[in-house]
Amino acid sequence: MPSNQEKALAKLRRSKSGILLDKNIASVFTSADVDKYLYDLLPRGDAVTRAMEAYAHQHGHFIIGPAVARLLALLAQLSGARRIFEMGSAIGYSTVWLARAAGPKAEIFYTDGNPENARRAETYFKRAGVSRRIHVLTGDAIALLRKTPGKFDFIFNDVDKHQYPAALRAALPKLRRGGLLVTDNTLWNGKAARPAKDADTRGIQQFNRLAYASKQLSTVLLPLRDGITISRKL
Repeated sequence: MPSNQEKALAKLRRSKSGILLDKNIASVFTSADVDKYLYDLLPRGDAVTRAMEAYAHQHGHFIIGPAVARLLALLAQLSGARRIFEMGSAIGYSTVWLARAAGPKAEIFYTDGNPENARRAETYFKRAGVSRRIHVLTGDAIALLRKTPGKFDFIFNDVDKHQYPAALRAALPKLRRGGLLVTDNTLWNGKAARPAKDADTRGIQQFNRLAYASKQLSTVLLPLRDGITISRKL
């Protein structure tokens, strides 16, 4: 049965900017009217990001949504990131936002284990005019990060949740000093705050403990959408 939040969002349906307020981008930590208020404030997206949002809604793909995407873009701009690695990129929604924010001289590495996702992402990259700055890699994101030469200014982590501790261990040596590691879904629909009953929740809980305990990182977890953890390498 749908939750009270889902029922309320179904009634609200769309924000003023045309964003579909489905359970993919809604937060369980704020009420439905507050969620709608936050999304009402957002400017209307361009044709490419709107098409990606609609596709994700129709086909059950998970994307970070425009509120978190704006945060990623702002962080990339504030940090001056030019070399960015994404662990788990799906249809490339966050990739488009990061590529635009980092500018034409940026180098973005898209990764996903599903070749069909990668092919669809490439069509969006071309439509957005950012394909020349994006390397499309398919396979295990953690392994791809480890074997890609050089260090990165910004790493976005959105792999399978049981892999989060391994993703942190792989990301630290690949991140430059002062660089950002940004990790999605770190509250995991609120399950991170409760005793873990599955491997994904345990992975997120362990990741959060490791990130806050690390002497190499300064970390904050924000309760935006499904939780987003921002760590700066010291």
